[in-house]
Amino acid sequence: MKQLHVHNWFGSIDSSPYVVVQPDSVEDIIEIMQDHEKYPSPVRAVGSNHSTTPCGVAEGGTLVDMRKMNRIIEIRPDSVTAEAGALYIDVNQELQKHNLQFNVNVELGNLTIGSASCGGTKDASLPGEFGQVCSYASVIKMVTPSGELLEITEDQPELLHVARSSYGLFGIIYEVTFKVRPLQAMTVYHKSYTLDEFATQLPTLRTQGNSIMLYLNPFLDRVVVEFRRYHDTKKPQSLTSWQWKIRNYIWSTLSPFYAYCVTKYVPVVPIRDFLFDLFNRLIFIVCVLVIRGNNTLAIAQQIRYPAVATNSKYTFSIWAFQEEHYIDNLRAYFKFCKDYYRSTGYRSNMISVGYRINHDDSSMFSYSFRGTVMTFDPVSTGNPGWEAFLTAYNELCSSLGGVPLFNQTNLLTSEQVAHAFGDRIATFESYRKRFDPANRLLNGYFSNLFAAEKTVSDRTL
Repeated sequence: MKQLHVHNWFGSIDSSPYVVVQPDSVEDIIEIMQDHEKYPSPVRAVGSNHSTTPCGVAEGGTLVDMRKMNRIIEIRPDSVTAEAGALYIDVNQELQKHNLQFNVNVELGNLTIGSASCGGTKDASLPGEFGQVCSYASVIKMVTPSGELLEITEDQPELLHVARSSYGLFGIIYEVTFKVRPLQAMTVYHKSYTLDEFATQLPTLRTQGNSIMLYLNPFLDRVVVEFRRYHDTKKPQSLTSWQWKIRNYIWSTLSPFYAYCVTKYVPVVPIRDFLFDLFNRLIFIVCVLVIRGNNTLAIAQQIRYPAVATNSKYTFSIWAFQEEHYIDNLRAYFKFCKDYYRSTGYRSNMISVGYRINHDDSSMFSYSFRGTVMTFDPVSTGNPGWEAFLTAYNELCSSLGGVPLFNQTNLLTSEQVAHAFGDRIATFESYRKRFDPANRLLNGYFSNLFAAEKTVSDRTL
């Protein structure tokens, strides 16, 4: 049989499933689950495959590509129902026609509805709102490993709580209902700070009623803050999007392409570093002076990335930290980046980012489960040395008490996962085994990540 090779959008995660299948209907998914010979385990469902970890890998098993099941089923005044393979940006654009929008407008427009309902996402929280998409999933429909249909609603709060971070380990999700909100104007602007200035200002910034996203440069000791807030407007048709088009072009196309070219064609390290720093200074100036507006369209924040990655592709990782310890941890991260560069010669060739995410225990593995968090997330074109850097970055973040995401924090160890989530892993495993006692959906990635907790549990028996 011909060997199959599948990789994620960025190209950093490769696998060899036995079969790749694209279901057209729920009946197709039921057949996939029940026919173990034609569709061997592990069975993993994926959407656009933008995850930066092997969470969707089905090595030697069945990879279920859900993108054909992409219908928008119903739009109501307070919710939308769509099939799991529908793109978040497509659904959001349809909502706009009804003067509605999602509550969370994540940058990745290629996020699929199914992935959004059961996996980790990141976006700076607006006051009184969550920053994670799955927190607004009110109905999740799936096919269990036995081939049965399961509908989880808000009438089952405990089960919905776990399902929102189940990462496809309970069943293959085929339909989701999300809560939505009326279309509303958004103000956006940027301010630049030194690290010390930001440390001084952060307590005040947290109380000003804005969301806070960060652009971080350890080598320039700079922090640029992107502030957003909603306000009422009587003319939603007059909302502008040019600010977001410029911002999105910079971060999704211009910056990674520039970093790729400089890394590839400038071999002299001091010159290369000078070009990185010069570009980053210029970008910060553009953000502060140009990317601002009082009546912008919130959904214009979303980016539709090309189906096939180009030389403008980039990757990233993420850890979240309790807000009250963030400045000390951010200083440790800045120092780590500089020390790592001095000792190894490696620096990430793009600006790091960060988010402030409100306390949110709506899902089992929420990274703000215990309180409001802030993140620092390195970004790169995957230049040589990136994975070794991530391994050291993970060690730093775990030692600082950080919390990762299973689909966006690569090269995690089971010990780091156990340290971050503690007994929540055992609780999750009890639910997972209820739905999947034969481990039909469990791939090697999740099996390894949960291994430390299993070892601890075995010792207590």
